[in-house]
Amino acid sequence: MKQAQINEASTAELQEGLAAEKKQYSDLKMAHTISPLENPVQLRTHRRSIARIATELTKRDVQ
Repeated sequence: MKQAQINEASTAELQEGLAAEKKQYSDLKMAHTISPLENPVQLRTHRRSIARIATELTKRDVQ
């Protein structure tokens, strides 16, 4: 997810997105362990997306 999408999304949508991103990341990581991914940068992209969503959720909880 892009930062603009994260800022506009509701908290429930962010939680769903976080779960989906974590699942995708774990699937990619498992696939990469078995055989190398064609584009290993996908791992970094998903990991950073997870961090962005988690940071936004934390910001919303604090406020």
